[in-house]
Amino acid sequence: MSTVDLEKEKKYNKWIVALSVIIPVAVAALFGVNLRELGFDVEPLTILPPIYAGINGLTAVVLVVAVIAIKNKNRMLHENLMKFAIVLSVMFLVMYVAYHMTSDSTKYGGEGVIKYIYYFILITHIMLSIVIIPFVLITYVRAITNNIERHKKIAKITFPLWLYVAVTGVIVYFMISPYYI
Repeated sequence: MSTVDLEKEKKYNKWIVALSVIIPVAVAALFGVNLRELGFDVEPLTILPPIYAGINGLTAVVLVVAVIAIKNKNRMLHENLMKFAIVLSVMFLVMYVAYHMTSDSTKYGGEGVIKYIYYFILITHIMLSIVIIPFVLITYVRAITNNIERHKKIAKITFPLWLYVAVTGVIVYFMISPYYI
């Protein structure tokens, strides 16, 4: 790879680091803010969980189709699908935060082994949703700076992690949905 390619990629590194820290910190901070408890007259956005679960499901499908597209040498379709997957992930994040800022958190009501399965899936989903941010950003930057070999290398890690986060988001929703008020 040329020095020019590395320089192109490096100019994005500060943004990648900043966003990889700012996004999880902002989500965690906003997660703890309940607008109703602060005196704002807002309706709970209880319609959002099935919508953002659907967005997670759609993200998973888009990711798989994008991989199929690139394996079939359809670079433009792959690129467009990956941009769409990023947009979907941002939409999920905005809706997720909006829901939690207007609604009380739902407690999981299952018991026995299923409770431990739920919490295992939930914890790994949350942890990997934080980890995936820099992976997605680095993978994207390597693509837009035309560092294709380096893009391919990290995409092999990014894809399964991102797919896991998207699929487990849907699973978590279905497991907790009976306990929504």
